[in-house]
Amino acid sequence: MRKLPGLTFAEALEYTTKNNPDAVITVGIIKNGTASYKVYGENGKELPPELHTYEIGSLTKTFTAALINKAIGEGKISIKDTIDCYLTLPAGEYYPTIEELLTHTSGYKGYYFESPMIGNFFKGRNDFFGIAKDMVLNKIGRLEMKKDRYDYNYSNFGYAVLGLVLENVYDTDYTTLLNEFVQNELGLSATQISDQSGDLGNYWDWKPGDAYIAAGAITSDIEDMLHYAQIQLEDDSYFSGCHDSLKSINASTDQYKAMGIFMDEIGMAWIIDNENGIVWHNGGTGDYNCYLGFKPESGEAVIILSNLSPDYRIPATVLGIKLLSEMSDHN
Repeated sequence: MRKLPGLTFAEALEYTTKNNPDAVITVGIIKNGTASYKVYGENGKELPPELHTYEIGSLTKTFTAALINKAIGEGKISIKDTIDCYLTLPAGEYYPTIEELLTHTSGYKGYYFESPMIGNFFKGRNDFFGIAKDMVLNKIGRLEMKKDRYDYNYSNFGYAVLGLVLENVYDTDYTTLLNEFVQNELGLSATQISDQSGDLGNYWDWKPGDAYIAAGAITSDIEDMLHYAQIQLEDDSYFSGCHDSLKSINASTDQYKAMGIFMDEIGMAWIIDNENGIVWHNGGTGDYNCYLGFKPESGEAVIILSNLSPDYRIPATVLGIKLLSEMSDHN
């Protein structure tokens, strides 16, 4: 940890892939209006520029937020409404607003225990496999949320709830809703809710209709992610409000600060780093982790897609911020 801040991107990448023949890390950048990518393997060696299918984990939340933003634009959702306006829940209870769910300030925990998690643990499965929508809906109704205001607390559960809201307002299951949105409206042909197909293996299992799909079940490749980053930079109508600050969170840990990573404010899912002028989000599953960060002022962006666990050596978030900083330093 002490040595990490002093490493260059290339050194950090080489260390992360050192003596690991299975490592496949794809690095994409947008600079001066041009998108490009390279693929790296063991010991940071450059590999042929083939497209690989990666899980992008919680980067899924930015797509869920975009769907919420779309629904707001269509008059189907109001961001200040509480969720009982859209879900059938016990009357007379306190419920968070759509905005609080988007910004992880709802008071909900990261997740809540459900019985399928026991079997998932022993079978080495995705923790959220088999957690059905009715389980989440029942949990919402049983939680006692008494405070008027809660601090930032990253919540997969909160985004599972947003998935339920979207299903109700569009009368369509989330998987269909998401796949049609990204492929037909965003033009991302290789991006979808995971069906466990892809060349890198070890993808998470999901049951059709699992509630937590809206929090982290998308797979994609670097060409689509570069296009997605370009959409953010262009402030496309679906994302026009997503990067605007909704809450000040000051959630940077000491560890993050040491790496030059800051979490000052939050928009619709997207984290805002005022220190470096970066808007970013990351993601991680059992065997994958990723980072997408961009600088609206300079038009630069970095995407790191890795088939390594988030806690394996140096995560994609640290690699990403290093590369984005180095790109800016060379301007």
